[in-house]
Amino acid sequence: MRRSDPIKLAAAGLIWGAAALAQAGPSRVVSLNVCTDQLAWLVADPGQILSVSPLGHDPRSAALADALRAIPASDGSAETVALMQPDLVVAGSYTARATVQMLERIGIRVERFAPARSLDDARANLIRMGDLLGHADRAAALANAFDARLAELTDAPETRPVVAYYLPFNETASGEGLAGGILHAAGMTPISEALGLAGGDRLPLERLVLAQPDLILVGPAYDSPAQATDLLAHPVLAATGPLHRIASSAAWICGTPATLDAIAAMRDLRRDWEAHQ
Repeated sequence: MRRSDPIKLAAAGLIWGAAALAQAGPSRVVSLNVCTDQLAWLVADPGQILSVSPLGHDPRSAALADALRAIPASDGSAETVALMQPDLVVAGSYTARATVQMLERIGIRVERFAPARSLDDARANLIRMGDLLGHADRAAALANAFDARLAELTDAPETRPVVAYYLPFNETASGEGLAGGILHAAGMTPISEALGLAGGDRLPLERLVLAQPDLILVGPAYDSPAQATDLLAHPVLAATGPLHRIASSAAWICGTPATLDAIAAMRDLRRDWEAHQ
């Protein structure tokens, strides 16, 4: 064997080892966003996630809060995260910007996830998280199960009720967002589409009443009273059409398999509406 051969073999071994580590995925993951908290938990190995965001422990924001409480929540500061020595930080596009920028300046790898604007986005984010954490097969299996249940839940009724999912500050669910995707899959038409509203347009209470939607949805009651949230308890809403309060909005916030539970609940609501027509 030539003298250079052991060097070549050693170099090949180092390259193979690095490739194996890359395939295995990061072992010290920190999440800074309630949606990445849940996506990471769905595909990660036990102990692979060092910390999640504080909202990850809140059942009002995270559908998987009970499971995430087993993982410590950090304060989200760059100093706290850096001391954990993570090899990957996952974050939302619009959250913890100062922390993300500081971590990137000191050389820590950060991967940003845009909010899921559709059911397709939810699936894509799940696949991407699996790739990042070294569990592509696990994510693919979850995505396939997501597709199968979505196909089972999706309805195409002859008559779609017009539904106003009314939010604080006179906002309503857009037909193009994740909430709109939930309503569409359940066989409903968001009132924003029926009225030709663009994304971000507000829906004054008076216009909602005049539109006479078939169903009105509001989110769970808020702990702190405010003028913006008091609007959702206005008696005219109940007088306008059947009013339903969603017990928890967590399944509507992030695109995860829990989003399918929201579709199932809305499909049941639509079928109940049909039965009483």
